[in-house]
Amino acid sequence: MCVVTQVTASAPTAPAATPVTRRRIVFLVTALGAFMASLDLSIVNVAFPALERSFPSDPRATLAWVITSYGIVFGSLLVIAGRTADRLGSRRVFFVGLTVFTVGSALCGLAPSVELLVAGRVIQGFGAAALLPASLSLLLAAFPVERRSQVVALWGGVGALAVATGPSLGAALITLGGWRSAFFVNVPIGVVAWFAGRRVLVKSRAGIPGATPDYLGAVLIAVTLAALVLGITEGPTWGWSSAPVIACFVGAVIVGTLFLFRSSRHPEPVLDLTLFTARSFSVANAATFLYSMGFFAMLLGNILFLTSVWHYPILEAGLAVTPGPLVVAVVSAPAGRLASRVGFRPVLLCGFTVFVCGLVWFATRVGLHPDYLAEWLPGTLIIGLGIGLTYPVLSAAAVSSLHPNRFAVGSAVNQTSRQIGGAFGIALLVVILGTPHSLADALAHFHHLWWYAAGVAVLSGLACSVISHKPRVLVAPIAAAVEPAPETQVAV
Repeated sequence: MCVVTQVTASAPTAPAATPVTRRRIVFLVTALGAFMASLDLSIVNVAFPALERSFPSDPRATLAWVITSYGIVFGSLLVIAGRTADRLGSRRVFFVGLTVFTVGSALCGLAPSVELLVAGRVIQGFGAAALLPASLSLLLAAFPVERRSQVVALWGGVGALAVATGPSLGAALITLGGWRSAFFVNVPIGVVAWFAGRRVLVKSRAGIPGATPDYLGAVLIAVTLAALVLGITEGPTWGWSSAPVIACFVGAVIVGTLFLFRSSRHPEPVLDLTLFTARSFSVANAATFLYSMGFFAMLLGNILFLTSVWHYPILEAGLAVTPGPLVVAVVSAPAGRLASRVGFRPVLLCGFTVFVCGLVWFATRVGLHPDYLAEWLPGTLIIGLGIGLTYPVLSAAAVSSLHPNRFAVGSAVNQTSRQIGGAFGIALLVVILGTPHSLADALAHFHHLWWYAAGVAVLSGLACSVISHKPRVLVAPIAAAVEPAPETQVAV
């Protein structure tokens, strides 16, 4: 639910004569790219019940790929896309990403089958991975150094706004035009951003020296994750001891080992293993991965509960979950400032405690009969407060021990941990919810889901108990890196 960005050394210098109006349009164009990519992280959850009704013959395990395929591709390519933007130019990569994402959105909206819908989501993932790092670089290029922290914070705020408004906006669109409108809405936004961008975005410095990014490594990690997710989601149907499921897990181990071997030797790897020599970086990313496994499962599970157990219409369900993201948007920035004063550990432990309390509230208080004000609203507000105190601080802790010229790749790895954890979380949601035979059975399964999310949040909090109290730079700068930027900004 948070967008993590940073001012990095590779950002081109802003031209002094850039007109104020042009700068504003550049901000709007790049923010639209971030808005679309972030919106799709939440809006599809609201569309999921409508997808189940449109494709009744497809099991939930198959439909879950509509969400997990996007996260796998996005997470696998994010680091590589940023390196590619450095080599080929951010403007070129931005327009490629924008075009691919818009085309993918249109294909999703037109898809007559789940298979083609998943294919469209994969294409969207490619586009989103290119959009985010390139849009930030272009934004930095348009503004002078003294304004960059401010505009990066605003840019990150647009991402937070997209996540906060995703449930209600998605619910309204789906109520008016069906689930396809949740994807078609990206098309006019993409077209406007494309034409406006062609007029104001200038070519950025390209051709930064260095080896070619490890594109094969990106394929290997995507295959590894897809095999694991497939084995988890189909385990209950195929049988956990069946040959296909075992093949998925064994294949994931083999391909994953090849990926790690390649990452340890490639000069521009997908996963820079030297970053993990810093305890804060390793712990924060492990905590992010665990946390996301419960967090993403909870997001989708809450929508499914409201529509399938309480029988809320999609519009009501979207509005019902909106207060939580709004609390996150309000709390995130103060939480980051508080962590910079008192240290990461106390804020994170407080946030995890609050988050777990909200999930325990759901698991012990929410019943079969709808009671929004007494049962649902308090839980979602508590959970929103917990998320606001944890996600942005985890992101800051992940890069706190890195040299400034490694902030970009460090935060990209943290984003990757988030997306991959979310993919696994959705896969486990399918297993936990199963196929209930009655409303009471369904309620019991949702209680199990909330206890599961609370459990992995506890594990994430325990990991954070050993995180460095205050930031310490432990990972050395890249030997051939350019001079580090004078400031950094973590925006939520």
